[in-house]
Amino acid sequence: MSSPPVYLSTVATALPPYGADQDLAASFFREHYGNRLSPRSLKVMENILGHPGIRRRHFALEDPACLVDEDPDSRIERFTRWAVTLSVESAAMALAEAGLSPQDVSALIVNTCTGYLCPGISSYLIERLGLLRDVRAFDLVGSGCGGAIPNISMGASLLPVDGDGRALCVSVEICSATFQMADDLSLILSNSIFADGAAAAVIGKKRSGLEIIRSSTRHLPEERDTIRYIHRGGQLHNQLSRRLPKVIGRTVAQAVHSLLEPMGLSVPDVDHWAVHGGGESVLASVGREVDLPEAKLAPSRRVLERCGNMSSPSVLFVLKDIMAGGIEPGSWLVLVAFGAGLSAHAMLLRAV
Repeated sequence: MSSPPVYLSTVATALPPYGADQDLAASFFREHYGNRLSPRSLKVMENILGHPGIRRRHFALEDPACLVDEDPDSRIERFTRWAVTLSVESAAMALAEAGLSPQDVSALIVNTCTGYLCPGISSYLIERLGLLRDVRAFDLVGSGCGGAIPNISMGASLLPVDGDGRALCVSVEICSATFQMADDLSLILSNSIFADGAAAAVIGKKRSGLEIIRSSTRHLPEERDTIRYIHRGGQLHNQLSRRLPKVIGRTVAQAVHSLLEPMGLSVPDVDHWAVHGGGESVLASVGREVDLPEAKLAPSRRVLERCGNMSSPSVLFVLKDIMAGGIEPGSWLVLVAFGAGLSAHAMLLRAV
């Protein structure tokens, strides 16, 4: 006996109120780090910040000066405050748009990679949202930018066999809580493209929105050092390899092939693509390897331009952009996200 279908009904997003364009970011870095960076590093940074692929980003802070030599205690306090605030905001909106109350939620999954709390963010959401005290709650860590798709897959698996429970899937990243600056290309690139944000999706068995058909994952643990966080002096530092776009593009293509082939589908059969906007070079590589027309990457580029790379919530921002534009019933949609592991995840959905 086959399991009843599962549907993704709503997606909601939240950004912190402090926004900065890339020119402001360039001025900030020159003022505070101009004497710490080599002329070459400054030039690289200015070229990245000057690229039109990203025009504005949002950050979980009141004053960017707090980033300069921020101590670990202040950093985790800032992460906690903003991760909870943005998670609550996106989750509450997702439930409201689905016409649900917090008491309708039977499972809660929260993923993040930019800060560690014990108990996890789920504990705060149970309290702040007023979720039932017997809700099945899980915190996922270590998935990096790809975390939203495993989150949704887990949420689907937690729905009760009988009845119509709902899973609330929250992705939140405070990338600024991992801010470090040094004469290091990984850090310069990270500081020029990453941003903060949260997104939440509601899934359940009521026929609404997008039916979740299947998912696929491709792991390359031997490429772990291509994209990851490492600890130095007790704090997280982002590490990105110059090989990343090529490796990601190839791995995503494998995950997409594994997703579509069993369904008898090919890339041209898919009407909408919600691809995590990891950056200009990464998006271009994914487009080439998967053979996606540029028009299919337009939603990803819009989100990247307006918000930067928010890590795991980004793909849900792209999905919301697509849903806001309207999806014809019967249309196929693929979610694609990738990140630490190295891993790539793809999910096939169909509009009802």
